[in-house]
Amino acid sequence: MAGLPASGKSTLCGELALLTSGVVFSKDEIRAALFPPADIEYSTEQDDFCMKLMLETAVYILKKDPRRFVFLDGRPFSRCYQIEQVIATAVELNQPWRILECVCSDETSRKRLNQQAGTHPAENRDYQLYVRVKAGFEEITLPKTVIHTDQPLEACLALARAALS
Repeated sequence: MAGLPASGKSTLCGELALLTSGVVFSKDEIRAALFPPADIEYSTEQDDFCMKLMLETAVYILKKDPRRFVFLDGRPFSRCYQIEQVIATAVELNQPWRILECVCSDETSRKRLNQQAGTHPAENRDYQLYVRVKAGFEEITLPKTVIHTDQPLEACLALARAALS
């Protein structure tokens, strides 16, 4: 799941996991479970560490059941190397991969971020983070499905399910 903060990644992959009996790995939840609050950095190094653990766990699950859907959430995948790591893992396992890129208007993201303030596991998640990530987002040039999450969830799910089939 790729996209800027509050673009709808978590909502969409949570629903997809329910529909597919899949599993969601959330970088933000894993970070919160692993690190005491004083050690949470929101750094690229810590993000990469959490992603490494997510990928190792995905490998474990997919080796047991190669037909299972695994959704990687909580990272914008705003850098090419981040997507390349995931694809390399999928290729090693001979697993298909899909990139679902969630997009929405700046105003929708701002509204979602305001609504989620204080309830999201990542305490650094605010509109300033959204603006910073957006400014440095490297275009995803690999095959992907772009899902405009300003539209109703049912429409987003239909696009995502079509991409997964």
